[in-house]
Amino acid sequence: MAGTGPAVTSVETTAIKPPADMDRLRAALEEQARALGFDCIGVTAPGTIEHAGKYFLEFIAAGGHGDMDWLAAQPERRVDPRGLWSDVRSVIMLGVNYGPDSDPLAILKQRTRAAISVYAQGDDYHDLIKKRLKALARWLVATAPSDVKVFVDTAAVMEKPLAQAARLGWQGKHTNLVSREFGSWLFLGAIYTTLELPRDVAEIDHCGSCQACLEICPTAAFPAPYKLDARRCISYLTIENKGPIPREFRKAIGNRIYGCDDCLAACPWNKFAQEGREARLAARDELRAPALAELARLDDTAFRALFAKSPVKRIGRDRFLRNVLIAIGNSGDATLADEARRLLDDASPLVRGAAVWALGQLVEGEEFAEMRLHALEREPDESVREEWRADSAVSPSS
Repeated sequence: MAGTGPAVTSVETTAIKPPADMDRLRAALEEQARALGFDCIGVTAPGTIEHAGKYFLEFIAAGGHGDMDWLAAQPERRVDPRGLWSDVRSVIMLGVNYGPDSDPLAILKQRTRAAISVYAQGDDYHDLIKKRLKALARWLVATAPSDVKVFVDTAAVMEKPLAQAARLGWQGKHTNLVSREFGSWLFLGAIYTTLELPRDVAEIDHCGSCQACLEICPTAAFPAPYKLDARRCISYLTIENKGPIPREFRKAIGNRIYGCDDCLAACPWNKFAQEGREARLAARDELRAPALAELARLDDTAFRALFAKSPVKRIGRDRFLRNVLIAIGNSGDATLADEARRLLDDASPLVRGAAVWALGQLVEGEEFAEMRLHALEREPDESVREEWRADSAVSPSS
């Protein structure tokens, strides 16, 4: 899932004379990119993603972006790189491998532990890749007179179609990029330049008849191959969604508290994947399988400290605890009910409402009914009162 707001850097043109041989420049660019820690690089022209732009507009028109209004804002800037910067002549796409060192799906069996998406278990990739892109951009304009702009995920750039056009991989049926060399695990960045660099031939689709990514999705977020309804996607529900998680998806979320790797991990092309070589992107031990009980006790200060360098920090403590409580409700462990009880008095209605649902899954029917009676007498927030009243907020034994 993309973030919000542009991350754009402009670099001024230098007076250094560029090499006459653009092929040599391209080769030197690749060498420099790899020296800076990029694992793959490709170049495409700005007018190569017309079909992707058409599908994107259809996606927006169908409301598949949910509450991500920033996706729908100024679509002309997204569907064609020239809509974002009219001077662009070449798009340089770069990838950094973040392949995990273990099976990302194994954590789903540990129901009292939290599943955090692979990409968020290490440092925030935005900062790392942005620094590398800036360094490569500086090298480029020092070697060949040009203007450049640098983009890292959060700008109005369709990274995945551009990456396919630049031969880094192809968009699979789950709409994510798949690489023959790195499988599903690539962070992407882009450099727009006024240089006319030699282009790559676009990668072709290698999915064939496989539908593993579609079949594994817990919430049926793919209405058809190559089409995603973000409103049903666990990554959207646990990260982008600001309100209560819709009831129809709560059970399916299981213990996933930030993002979901199911469709990525299911891809057979991962048999060629390699473990990422960047230590700062590697999983921190404390984020591999943290105990739900410990996460439920985080106040705002402790939350910020634990996730200081992680993408998780951007959803804030309240949304994070909402997700943790959904996982607690799905744990099947009645001892975790105490954590939910304690959070019934949390200052955030979002947290209190999720605590109600968690208790409804873990405590006996009579006990829950008594708690509801007392809670409705003192709960001021209508959304939380609705959680208490909801028919689904009862224990399995009632």
